Amino acid sequence: MRKLIERLHREKTLSSDEFRILLDECDDDSLELINSIARSETQKVFGNRIFVRGLIEVGNCCHNDCLYCGIRRSNRNVERYRLDKETILQCCDEGYRLGFRTFVLQGGEDNYMTDERIADVVSSIRREYPDAAITLSLGEKSYEAYKMFYEAGANRYLLRHETHNPHHYSLLHPETMSLQNRLQCLKNLKEIGYQTGTGIMVGSPGQTTDNIIEDILFIGEFKPQMIGIGPFIPHRDTPFADKSAGSIRTTLLLLSIFRLMHPHALIPSTTALASLAPDGRERGILAGANVVMPNLSPPQERSKYSLYNNKASMGAEAAEGLAFLEQKLSAIGYTIDYGRGDYVE
Repeated sequence: MRKLIERLHREKTLSSDEFRILLDECDDDSLELINSIARSETQKVFGNRIFVRGLIEVGNCCHNDCLYCGIRRSNRNVERYRLDKETILQCCDEGYRLGFRTFVLQGGEDNYMTDERIADVVSSIRREYPDAAITLSLGEKSYEAYKMFYEAGANRYLLRHETHNPHHYSLLHPETMSLQNRLQCLKNLKEIGYQTGTGIMVGSPGQTTDNIIEDILFIGEFKPQMIGIGPFIPHRDTPFADKSAGSIRTTLLLLSIFRLMHPHALIPSTTALASLAPDGRERGILAGANVVMPNLSPPQERSKYSLYNNKASMGAEAAEGLAFLEQKLSAIGYTIDYGRGDYVE
């Protein structure tokens, strides 16, 4: 295992069979080793700085019906909401005052939020905060829409592909959705010039080791600037309500694998990790992550953006909890970097 890990560090990839050994046979000592090497690699590139992004959950209305998601169209138990432009700008104003220089607008695929409305919000943020980065995570759009948002001032786009395997994709999504379209969207984003992020859920229903290997190889070839890896967590009002959550241990292993393959990538320690374990965020950072995304959304709306059960959105996961977050990061030897934190090769 040590030889495999050291070769991954040196050569930035392995064969499918070698990745299978690493995923299936990684014991506690090997996990500690790869986490340690990944942590050193992160510190070599970024020092002990952790970039913070201000997350604004702009709405939980969605026309999609993904089987794992708590804000899926068929869930009648969700109290739906949309933030208007003025509220989004107020969130940005509060975030800017707190020191954030990246805003992440995340939401469901909402028919009301037309391409023109999204572009208007983006251009308004760009005018008000010319030195801030704007990241969008609003799902699948046309090439023309992505170009419109980019020209309005958006810099980055997050679109997790969730799985590169067509059969596994069909287990997680309705027939109206297409893996081919998702992958085309990612190509379009890169072509337009976005810093582009993709990633997977770890332990999603039906996922096999072979699926994960396929994802590792796809991400290795695609070379995204951002890689989002978080454990699957079930939601009580979805068809996967009785499924088990994904493994924190496997998530930490994959964080380290991706760090060794992509030393310069921006990799968040996700809210899902922090939701599954009190020290999940810190464990993600110690495995090679270098981004956290405190929540800037209006406090009264946060519980409504319920993608999965018991989602963390307060305390160190909240923008107003930055002092607490600083304290938690300091305890493991890291400091907050409030800069834009752009991808630099």
